[in-house]
Amino acid sequence: MARVAFIGLGVMGAPIARHLAAAGHNVAVYNRTADKAAAWVAKHGGRAAATPAEAARDQDAVFTCVGNDDDLAAVTLGEEGAFAAMREGAVFVDHTTVSADIARKLAAAADRRGLQAVDAPVSGGQAGAENGKLSIMCGGSAEAMALAEPLMRTYAARIVHIGGPGAGQTTKMVNQIAIAGILQGVSEALRFAQASKLDLDKVLEAISGGAAQSWQMVNRWPTMAKDEFDFGFAIDWMRKDLGLALDEAGRNGALLPMTALVDQFYAEVQKMGGARQDTSALVRRLPK
Repeated sequence: MARVAFIGLGVMGAPIARHLAAAGHNVAVYNRTADKAAAWVAKHGGRAAATPAEAARDQDAVFTCVGNDDDLAAVTLGEEGAFAAMREGAVFVDHTTVSADIARKLAAAADRRGLQAVDAPVSGGQAGAENGKLSIMCGGSAEAMALAEPLMRTYAARIVHIGGPGAGQTTKMVNQIAIAGILQGVSEALRFAQASKLDLDKVLEAISGGAAQSWQMVNRWPTMAKDEFDFGFAIDWMRKDLGLALDEAGRNGALLPMTALVDQFYAEVQKMGGARQDTSALVRRLPK
């Protein structure tokens, strides 16, 4: 058993924290909306803390899963932030998708305090979190990974240590770049099939067994064909992630013309009222 703190009980954080508690770890939770933390404790046990510092004090590990760079800075380095309360030798694991820049800054701040840090964004969505089958891409030292990995095993199907601080976040950017391109291709393919008056179920059966197959095709083609989008990973969040990738490309010199284009396509879908719809709503901007 370990003493862990979990900060951020959203659609991803709450089930991740639940898996830690179910594995027998002693979990303290903090959420900006206190009622959500109280409800989580009532259902899963542990204790609710009034501040990130209170949750983190004397714990073996502190996990975060919040919204963006500013949120992460606030709960770690801000007034009543976790870092000042963490004991020397404890490990900090961040599951938020944020910039590689803040990941590296937090790793440096952790090192100055005698802490270990892992930037560990996830892939697999809410279903992966609920089922304990997330894919986790990690940046940090080998020592930090040795502390974090046994805990992450309680809710992950795959954990890969990519490299040093920030490597997890830049790998998540690779993930989102690839998804954006695939969804644009699936959207165009679906509309082409509709224009050709093909049986969409049979088309999916035919092409999903060959080189065109992808997770997005298998899991989103049927719902895209029925104009069902009120679930899944929101376009607002995808645009945040693509913005991080485009910003990082501006620093490392990578060319991302397709990513920039799809980001603007998503902006069009936002204006159509699709901001909270699944990323597969990209198809909405293509007329039937």
